[in-house]
Amino acid sequence: MDDTPIGRAAQQAVEAMNRAGEGLPRPAQTRIMVVANQKGGVGKTTTTVNLAASLALHGGRVLVVDLDPQGNASTALGVDHHAEVPSIYDVLVESKPLSEVVQPVPDVEGLFCAPATIDLAGAEIELVSLVARESRLQRAIEAYEQPLDYILIDCPPSLGLLTVNALVAGAEVLIPIQCEYYALEGLGQLLRNVELVKGHLNPKLHVSTIILTMYDGRTRLASQVAEEVRGHFGKEVLRTNIPRSVRISEAPSYGQTVLTYDPGSSGSLSYLEAAREIALRDPHVEQAQQAQQAQQLQAQQLQAQQHGSMAEGTQ
Repeated sequence: MDDTPIGRAAQQAVEAMNRAGEGLPRPAQTRIMVVANQKGGVGKTTTTVNLAASLALHGGRVLVVDLDPQGNASTALGVDHHAEVPSIYDVLVESKPLSEVVQPVPDVEGLFCAPATIDLAGAEIELVSLVARESRLQRAIEAYEQPLDYILIDCPPSLGLLTVNALVAGAEVLIPIQCEYYALEGLGQLLRNVELVKGHLNPKLHVSTIILTMYDGRTRLASQVAEEVRGHFGKEVLRTNIPRSVRISEAPSYGQTVLTYDPGSSGSLSYLEAAREIALRDPHVEQAQQAQQAQQLQAQQLQAQQHGSMAEGTQ
């Protein structure tokens, strides 16, 4: 192989593309991931749609719930979301079944989207007077009968009722952090809100994944931010960083994810690799493995005790 930066990049591209076709272990039950960070411009929507497309390309069935009134996730997935289209607003405010608003995403098999329309901008106010206002999304998802491996919820850049609905519906929080100076500002408030929702409304909720976005390896600042985030959050941070990429920025204007817009680009390959990491760290599998290890340990201890008592008996 040509041992130059271009040669190495080409080799990585080939390896990642080969792995994309392999398929990954499917989760034991649907994983509901809330993509949240009240700081705007950190790559929430970009991360949601590209991870969803990557997981679908790896063989999963994935639903994207667009909870941002701007509807950028719906645009990026090429899904119609003008004012008359049935949307997530109707699910939250009018109690319409989720199955009536979900649309298949063109070009990516196994990927679906519940779109957001501009009506959602008023939902924050309309939800205030409704019964069980925090858990309306959770009930809609529980009533959805189609089999899914992953649900990714794209939150607005605020901590209002729409984000609270997402946090009550999900079990895992995925936080994209931009590799910039202000990256960690406001993160404390998000983590406090996660703890509040966990304490009062959803005991299963936890921060499972942190992904570093807009990483520019040429700058010392990006490396320092990455180091600081890894030092603070440890194993929750994915090994794969998402690079700052023109291709990732261009893709939504064509109604596509970077995976279909430019499959061989560094951005596309990074999201494929990040999705692979997420799929391989299934919390249900980890819990089952921990339980199995605990059982094995108990069995070994019991065996040791029995041997000890038998040895005493023979004496």
